[in-house]
Amino acid sequence: MSAAQLLAGLAAALAGGGAGLLVASVGGGRAASARGRERAPAVLRLLITAGAALRAAAPPRDLEARIAAAGRPAGLRARDLMAAKLAAAALGAVAGSALSAAAPGRSAIALLAGAPVAGFLAPDLWLSRRAGARTRQIRRELPALLDLLRVAVESGGDLAQALREVGARTHGPLAAEWRAVGRQVNLGVPLELALDGMAARAALPEVRALRAALERARRHGVPLGETLAAQARDARFALARLAREDAARAGPKIQLVVALLLVPSVLLLVAAALLSALIGDGSVALDSIQ
Repeated sequence: MSAAQLLAGLAAALAGGGAGLLVASVGGGRAASARGRERAPAVLRLLITAGAALRAAAPPRDLEARIAAAGRPAGLRARDLMAAKLAAAALGAVAGSALSAAAPGRSAIALLAGAPVAGFLAPDLWLSRRAGARTRQIRRELPALLDLLRVAVESGGDLAQALREVGARTHGPLAAEWRAVGRQVNLGVPLELALDGMAARAALPEVRALRAALERARRHGVPLGETLAAQARDARFALARLAREDAARAGPKIQLVVALLLVPSVLLLVAAALLSALIGDGSVALDSIQ
């Protein structure tokens, strides 16, 4: 491979990486929310199967809550995730041992120590990303669903029935939570406890504010329609504020990607073209001398 081809390949790699980062910066929220609806990845299922034979330690107390906040993908349980973490740590230890043999000096020790830790924490990172994607999707769905809930309540139905009907006619994680509240009330669970469970699984300030507003309306006899309309307005204001904040954070990220990746890729392409032209002129000159 010539030097010009090497520069062109490096420029293409930088340009591809920069384009990917730009797409992630601008449209990462929608992509993440789409990924949030998928089931657990095949790699995680394989890790759970492999780690089932290992004796996992007792899961942390907050692990079930974090799994619930992520939407409990594919019925994931705390002991399943602990099995996946152990299998990933064992796989990281094997990979770290293999790579450390060729690593120089202290980097071999870092690989031996860091690879198992990275493998153990990788399922937690995946779970955190799933929870973040689900949170963003719930925040986008909340204003429209509150409007539908207000219409259902003002039509004469009680709150539990309205939650169940709106959840049955819509899709998404928040609609699933409302369907769950309706089912729990049908099975005899008090509405207050069902709403508390929903607020724990969808731990957003907007959802907690909705839960508190519903409780105040029940205690003081405030019409639910007015309460839900006010909550829908507040949810829209919060969504617009977060959109502005995301846009403000995206600007510096885009500038950084352009400065560090896209501009160097263009310069490398120009250098590759100039180098190719110089090599071509040099070969022509040698041929003429000979």
